[in-house]
Amino acid sequence: MSALYAMPGNEAMTELLVLHSGIPRRALDLHRFPDGETLVRIEPPPAQGDVAIVCTLDHPDPKLVPLLMAAATARELGAARVGLVAPYLAYMRQDTRFHPGEAISASIFGKLLGHAFDWLVTADPHLHRYRQLGEACPLDARVVHAAPRAAAWVRQHVESPLIIGPDGESAQWANAVAAALDAPCVTASKERRGDRDVRIELPGIERWPAHLPVLLDDIIASGQTMIETLRCLRRHGRPAAVCVGLHGVFAAGAREGLLAAGASQVVTSNSIAGSTALIDISEDLAAAMNELCSDPRPAGNTIPGGTTA
Repeated sequence: MSALYAMPGNEAMTELLVLHSGIPRRALDLHRFPDGETLVRIEPPPAQGDVAIVCTLDHPDPKLVPLLMAAATARELGAARVGLVAPYLAYMRQDTRFHPGEAISASIFGKLLGHAFDWLVTADPHLHRYRQLGEACPLDARVVHAAPRAAAWVRQHVESPLIIGPDGESAQWANAVAAALDAPCVTASKERRGDRDVRIELPGIERWPAHLPVLLDDIIASGQTMIETLRCLRRHGRPAAVCVGLHGVFAAGAREGLLAAGASQVVTSNSIAGSTALIDISEDLAAAMNELCSDPRPAGNTIPGGTTA
């Protein structure tokens, strides 16, 4: 690959990718006009080289149009293939039509990216009804799993952890971390009554009275499921828990709400930059990126599904 470009807000991750991959970074600038439109300007890529644009996709809507313009401009200026490194991939949770007339956002968003990019690297997309990323995103993809890095952080900072998945969808990540640590794991039962109305139960938690609870989920957004799990732990008389999220999306007030509900610490990966981003997955992202570019396919060629790295 010949160049990396950082969309605004992705500079720190891009510098880590430069460090791990040896691929140089080139300039990308955005100018916002008073009417809300954006002018994208990039340093031209080497002719017929591969380039990657780094853009994590939390709060994606304002980012999307400049990102698509940057990809198109890189291609127009001579890039042979244009890839996207999106440590967090948005819109994957709306993977079916829950109510009549709703958009299936995961499929729409994935196809949009598939038209703009030749390949994709991401970390732990929220795949629930899709078996693999390629069902939503029709392009060559690599999926990095953050669970080993999360497990390493827990091993270093928490003695005798009890890993708790706050709902059934979190079980795959909670079980992976617990297995890496040889630690017990409990999956909470959840009844969701609305965006911020959730009831939690923790069956069997009394079996591990001496273990420190570690709540683990792939995404912390509103934080409400974790907040209700913390309240359930308090009802059981358990000590303050550590909350670990692979992706810290954090709606307004979510982190503060977790701490107020009794979390001793809130930790996430650096898929999204922030004060909680203490688990570094950049080396794994760089390895996946290099793997895609070490065996390049012709521009526009895709494979049926994303593979793991």
